[in-house]
Amino acid sequence: MELVGNTFYFQWEVSLILWLQAHMGSFGTALASFISAFGEELACVMVIGFLYWCYDKRFGRFVGLNVMVGVVFNAMIKNIFLRRRPYFDNPDIKCLKPVNAKADLYSIAAQEYSFPSGHSTNAVAVYTSLPVHRKNSKILTVIGVVIPLLVGVSRFCLGVHYPTDVLCGWLLGLAVIVVIPWLRQKINNDRVVYCALLVIMLPGFFYCKSHDFFTGYGQLLGFILADLFERRYVRFENTRVPLRAVLRVVGGVAVFFGVNTLCKLPFSTEYLESGAMSSMMIRMVRYTIVMFAAIGLYPMLFRYTDKWFKEPKSAAKEKHA
Repeated sequence: MELVGNTFYFQWEVSLILWLQAHMGSFGTALASFISAFGEELACVMVIGFLYWCYDKRFGRFVGLNVMVGVVFNAMIKNIFLRRRPYFDNPDIKCLKPVNAKADLYSIAAQEYSFPSGHSTNAVAVYTSLPVHRKNSKILTVIGVVIPLLVGVSRFCLGVHYPTDVLCGWLLGLAVIVVIPWLRQKINNDRVVYCALLVIMLPGFFYCKSHDFFTGYGQLLGFILADLFERRYVRFENTRVPLRAVLRVVGGVAVFFGVNTLCKLPFSTEYLESGAMSSMMIRMVRYTIVMFAAIGLYPMLFRYTDKWFKEPKSAAKEKHA
C-alpha cells in the first residue's frame, strides 16, 4: 500500500530553505551532509557503543535508553501528522541527501514522514544526554548544544525537513532526556520503567504504517532484554585501554550491522520493503535480535579478547577500589 501523507507548512520555511540552498554551494552541501551524519544510525551506535562497551556501561545505558525511547516516540508522532517532506510539494527545493538513496525519491514508504525530524531527536537524545549525565563538564555541555544545533540546521539545508520539523525534533529529544531519567529516579526500578514504556508504546502497532516505528520498537525491546540479561549473566567490566576500546567498538559495530544483514538473508528485499504488516513484524523481530546480540551477547566475548592487551596498573587499581 502506497503512503500518501499530508502537506502543511509556513511559507517562510520554504523561503528559508530555498535561500540557504541558493547560497550553500558544493562545499556547503558537503559540509551539511557530513554534519547530518552525526544524527544517523552509525554515529549513534558508535557513541552508545563506546560508552557502554568501553567507558562506563551505566552511562551507556542512560544514553542508549534515551535514544531508543526517542526513536519510538518520534515515529509515533510522525504517523499521527503524516507530513510530507519539503521537496515532495515544492519542486524548487532540492533533496540533497535522501533518507534512502537507493529507493524512489518520492516514496514515503522509503523516505518516511517529515515531522518531527528524527535526526534532530537523535542528536539531542545522544549528545545532550552526555552533559545531563556528566554534570559540570564544559566540554560535554558544548558538545550537547552545538552538535544537535548543527545537525538540525543541516537537515533543512539539505531539503529533507522543514525548520518546524527540526524544532519539534529538538523539543522531543529534550523531553525524553528530562522525563525518562526523572521517571527512573522516581520509580527506582528499571524493570517497571521498561514494562511501562513498552506498554505505553503499544498503540503504535495499531496506526503506524512506516518502518521507523517497528525498527525503533524492536531496538528498544532488544535493548531492554539485553540489559536485563547482561546484568544477570554477563557483568562485563569496562576498559580504559585504548586498543581494547578500539577493538570493542569496531567489533560491536560489526556485530550490529552483520547480524542485521544475516537476519535479512531469508527474505527478499521487495518483501522487506513492502510495508505489509508481516514484513513490519519481521523488521521488529530483526532489530530485537540485532540489539540483543550487540548489547547482551557480544560483551561475553570480552573475557577472551581482553587477554590480548594488558590492563594498566592504575586502571586495575580503580577497578578494585
